[in-house]
Amino acid sequence: MNKAVLGLVVGGILGIFDGLTAWFTPAVRAQLLGIVIGSTVKGLIAGVLIGYFARKVQSLPLGIVFGLAVGLVLAFAVAAMPDPSGKHYYFEIMLPGGIVGMIVGYATQRFGSGPQTATR
Repeated sequence: MNKAVLGLVVGGILGIFDGLTAWFTPAVRAQLLGIVIGSTVKGLIAGVLIGYFARKVQSLPLGIVFGLAVGLVLAFAVAAMPDPSGKHYYFEIMLPGGIVGMIVGYATQRFGSGPQTATR
């Protein structure tokens, strides 16, 4: 499977699970559906970016580090927005976001296929 498409699929699936981790924070359980949708979109965006990087750079360690960086940056952007009571949840959002980025970076480098050349 193409690395960008694999990143999109893996990022989307892991984004769902990333959003479901919000259940462990009782103060935000009422917004769980919105959090899962937002985390899925965040996972899709991260997956495409990481997959595109994996097409250009053929290095497993760099793919994992880039995935971690993308996951943390996107998670920070979300964590910087306070909940309705004004509280920020940096750790609770950035930890799973970084883990998702690392897994997507690993998966795209390890299991994704590079660009195919036409044969005659």
